[in-house]
Amino acid sequence: MAFKALGKIFSALASLTKMSSVPVLALFLCIAAPAAAEPFRIVGFGDSLMAGYQLAPGESFPEKLEAALRARGHDVTVANAGVSGDTTSGGLSRLDWSVPEETDLVILGLGANDMLRGLSPESTKHNLETMIVRLQERGMAVLLVGMYAAPNLGPDYQEAFDAIYPRLAREHELPLVPFFLEGVAANRALLLEDGMHPNAEGVDVMVENALPAVERIIAEEKSGA
Repeated sequence: MAFKALGKIFSALASLTKMSSVPVLALFLCIAAPAAAEPFRIVGFGDSLMAGYQLAPGESFPEKLEAALRARGHDVTVANAGVSGDTTSGGLSRLDWSVPEETDLVILGLGANDMLRGLSPESTKHNLETMIVRLQERGMAVLLVGMYAAPNLGPDYQEAFDAIYPRLAREHELPLVPFFLEGVAANRALLLEDGMHPNAEGVDVMVENALPAVERIIAEEKSGA
């Protein structure tokens, strides 16, 4: 019965297209074959910590994260949308054209330059929240990457700034990496000479910190959870 059905399909294709049996067979196989699975597309959206300030090709956070995920068997691409010196205001202004429509996950890591410039925590929260809402409206998952304020900015500023990321994660039900430089900040062996940006080994630590959250999101998104 199956062969008879196939024969009817081939006959119909040949009649409609007036093609020889070999091209019709190729056409049928192309139609019947399942489409190749697309890779899971991630965008690292941030500042110099994301961009890979003063690092060699292949040493930035997005590049090392992609390599680590692929080594674990994940079919992913991780695009680098980091811009050195960017604030949350700058990120908001470029968000729509920096994150392609087909993106599955955005790793949002902005706010460090707001803090270094002593910008209002309320403004930083507003900008981050606006970006989160826009990305979610576009159907993209968001992993929020936090930052801590420097102690020299004073306890009031430090308390207000440090509360931004956990609060946004709670309010928008987002996974959170509390501190992008966890285990790296203040460790001279993992920093460049400026004492602020990670070297290649420091990026390795940052990737290890983020991997569990990223893998959970990939699994959830692929399962439709």
